Amino acid sequence: MENGGEAKFPAFPYKPYSIQIDFMNALYHSLDKGGVSMLESPTGTGKTLSIICSALQWVLDQRQKDQSVKRVESDEKKGKNGEIGSDDEPDWIKNFVVNKDNQVDEKKSKKNKHGFASEKYKKRMNKDSHRDLFSRNIDEESFPENKECKRSVKKNDVVDLDDNEFLLEEYESEEEGGIGSLNSKRKGNKFTVNSSSEEEEDEFEEEEEVKLKVYFCSRTHSQLSQFVKELRKTIFANEMNVVSLGSRKNFCINEEVLRLGNSTQINERCLELQKIKKKEISKMKNLGTDGKVRRTKASSGCPMLRKHKLQKQFRDEISHQGVLDIEDLVQLGRNIGTCPYYGSRSMITSADLVVLPYQSLLSKASREALGLNLKDSIVIIDEAHNLADSLISMYDAKITLSQLENVHSRIEKYFGRFRSLLGPGNRRYIQTLLVLTRAFLRVLLNDKDGNRLNTCPDAEKGVRENKTFDSSMAINDFLFSLNIDNINLIKLLQYIKESNIMHKVSGYGDKMTTMHKGSAVKENRESCAHGSILSGFQALANMLLSLTNNDGDGRIIISRKRPSSSGQGAYLKYVMLTGEKIFSEIVHEAHAVILAGGTLQPIEETRERLFPWLPSDHLHFFSCSHIVPPESILPLAVSRGPSGRSFDFSYGSRSSSTMIEELGLLLCNLATVIPEGIVVFFSSFEYEGQVYDAWKTSGILERILKKKHIFREPRKNTEIEVILKKYKEAIDNPAPKSGAILLAVVGGKISEGINFSDGMGRCIVMVGLPYPSPSDIELLERVKHIESLGDTSSMEIPKLSISEEEYYGGDVQSGFSILRSCRNRGKEYYENLCMKAVNQSIGRAIRHVNDYAAILLVDIRYASDSSKRSFSHPSSKLPQWIKESLVSATNNYGEVHKLLHQFFRFNKKQKL
Repeated sequence: MENGGEAKFPAFPYKPYSIQIDFMNALYHSLDKGGVSMLESPTGTGKTLSIICSALQWVLDQRQKDQSVKRVESDEKKGKNGEIGSDDEPDWIKNFVVNKDNQVDEKKSKKNKHGFASEKYKKRMNKDSHRDLFSRNIDEESFPENKECKRSVKKNDVVDLDDNEFLLEEYESEEEGGIGSLNSKRKGNKFTVNSSSEEEEDEFEEEEEVKLKVYFCSRTHSQLSQFVKELRKTIFANEMNVVSLGSRKNFCINEEVLRLGNSTQINERCLELQKIKKKEISKMKNLGTDGKVRRTKASSGCPMLRKHKLQKQFRDEISHQGVLDIEDLVQLGRNIGTCPYYGSRSMITSADLVVLPYQSLLSKASREALGLNLKDSIVIIDEAHNLADSLISMYDAKITLSQLENVHSRIEKYFGRFRSLLGPGNRRYIQTLLVLTRAFLRVLLNDKDGNRLNTCPDAEKGVRENKTFDSSMAINDFLFSLNIDNINLIKLLQYIKESNIMHKVSGYGDKMTTMHKGSAVKENRESCAHGSILSGFQALANMLLSLTNNDGDGRIIISRKRPSSSGQGAYLKYVMLTGEKIFSEIVHEAHAVILAGGTLQPIEETRERLFPWLPSDHLHFFSCSHIVPPESILPLAVSRGPSGRSFDFSYGSRSSSTMIEELGLLLCNLATVIPEGIVVFFSSFEYEGQVYDAWKTSGILERILKKKHIFREPRKNTEIEVILKKYKEAIDNPAPKSGAILLAVVGGKISEGINFSDGMGRCIVMVGLPYPSPSDIELLERVKHIESLGDTSSMEIPKLSISEEEYYGGDVQSGFSILRSCRNRGKEYYENLCMKAVNQSIGRAIRHVNDYAAILLVDIRYASDSSKRSFSHPSSKLPQWIKESLVSATNNYGEVHKLLHQFFRFNKKQKL
């Protein structure tokens, strides 16, 4: 392609820098080529704007080619000769256009003579988000058709509910009457997600448009909002139909549902409200004090979905107002009084650009539930530096000991009450569930004979009596060791999904609990209790689903830890280890998949974990330098403090009082030479707290406060905005002090998505090397898996028991011994986790071409002359734009102080 970037990308709102032109050309070329590409551009270089202007320009150009092909097609139909399209057009474009008319005809045929959308289309549109039973949430079909969440009743009312409402309908297995068939009129029933009223079922009756789409996804909602903000700067904001998607928790405006707090319970309550029909009469009978039977109308589902006209008004407003982010959509929903979650979903089919979080795109079940069609589309995944780990973590499953105990108890009580009334199919499957829950409890209690299970009503007591290490097992070994390998889990999961057993058992248990207490429970509290039991059932279903994976896809973690304030005690967890098959579904559907980020290297690890079928020479990789000149960056490896002590924040040294004191003295000195804001990154919240308390006791904190204000990153994400606002105010209005210091944590909210431009981040201080804890059993399983990629002989895993169960002491040294046994990939992965976290954190500064900042890497291991090491040199994994300017060796702190003084004096003069 030519280097005429400015003419080619006219939507770029400013005069682009050369590296931005290079990036846009690289992206455009990647879209022409198709397949997988990785594009790296440092944070602060206008990467988001470059993505928008290149990708959407490419879409416009393809549409022009589309129109040209249509004209040729039209000429052909008139009898003219000629071939469709030009010879240099890719085959997928030709096929896309040639098939488009046929697809349009198919769409029209979906309408019946009254103009209503076909049932097939309605069902697709009415699939529930976010995830169905097999995607870690409860499928709408598993809710009873006419069930209403139980209401609190006054003491003078009597709830006359027959237990028959909790009786399961007859269920036949595959051998008895077809695959999981229900002998009832309920079989095959559907409902609409958009409204509780039958007459409003045509809300989503828009013709599905077959058009080329761009899907842009990122990790956090704040990053998606930033994307929308950049999009508004371009002409595409007016030329493209754009929709922003998010989770129910972020979109919900129903205060009753929001009070539940937990995402899972919010999803469950939302789905439950969709089951309640507006004009249905409740089957609940209330016997009043006058002795008369009263029938009450059921709630009309969610009040935010009662009027489909308001949903239409919501869509019209979006079309009128243009590009909106999640916060805008929520506010619009509040103003109109209608649900922004379902309102935004209804805009997907007509959208040119869909902006959505990782979960909605990377999870297959979420894509299907939302109706996302990736065929021949463009998928752009931003912040892709940890994509492999983010992807596989979506397919983890976990159930705690307390959840297992509750589920097992509820099923037992239910089965005891209804056993004689249940058919053989239901009895068999319920007994199977009891066998499984009992087996899971035995393994967590380390009770092979089941004696403790029968004698100890509180399972946690059993854990307290068993001080054993965490362990891991392969799926097949786990099933064989529990003697449950002969159970057909696929059919059992189908039964759970179709029979509605989770809600029947939970509902009966709720009734018994309420009657036992002898008092009514407030509705929202009852919903919480009901939701927590359902969450336990869902956790069980997710774990069972995970056990159907291939033996080598993941590992079972068995943790028998005691419950504590920092942990939840014993649990079973399935850890997914391979993302190849998951990611291949996206790659094979889409025309092009773009992985973008500030630091994507080393790319070979990502290729091996996500698309190993793609040869290295077929992967299109592009990387550019930073837009700021070298004199605007001062990266320093700080190996000694003001007292001359060496900085060593390795695990065995970082907690020493002398090390913490030396770090405090460093901050005291930095506060005198660095203007405005300093952001200090620690390896964990625990270590930050330990350092802060030590400084407070020793008086160092008081010394720092004489120069600058101090703020600390909160653990709760909801409190971050308040802290950042105060931090900014202290920098903008520093008198009588000289700015502020923000103590933050690597891997926290601040290190991932917050930009500290100009005075907000004049200096970034990275304390030590934030290696993840080697005592983490899940981390070690990933390390071992990655070590084995492409070389089965690279690491011999010892066989520690007959059941192939591997035990871990949970201490750092045993973890290090495993890491030392790795020869190549596993050790490299461990290092990369650390340095990617470092690069993300230090990339928070330098956000535009006129910005300037110092970056202090505080640890002797960053220094070029550091002594022997078992890992590669950290500086080798720093971004190129930082490595080029890194001062990697200083004799003492005096040199560091002098360099900082010169740097800020120079840049202050330059910017005047």
